[in-house]
Amino acid sequence: MTWLNLAKMRRAGSFQAMTRVVEAVYEKGMLKLLTPLPLPEKSHVTVTIQTSDDAERSIWLRICEDKLAQAWDSSDDVFNELLQK
Repeated sequence: MTWLNLAKMRRAGSFQAMTRVVEAVYEKGMLKLLTPLPLPEKSHVTVTIQTSDDAERSIWLRICEDKLAQAWDSSDDVFNELLQK
């Protein structure tokens, strides 16, 4: 599946991907989330581990994620125009 197909599916409302940053604590070999997720039981997810040691990197990632979300959800049609070309 290409990014173009994913974008078309998202616009059509037929694709509901969720990307979320959550904090967790590693205890006794398991990650324990500090907040619950709105997922059905037995959902399969992909987990990326980032330790809290690099505070500056974490801040930049959070800023970038927020800006990307704003651009993606923007009513500006620049992205849609690019997808149609």
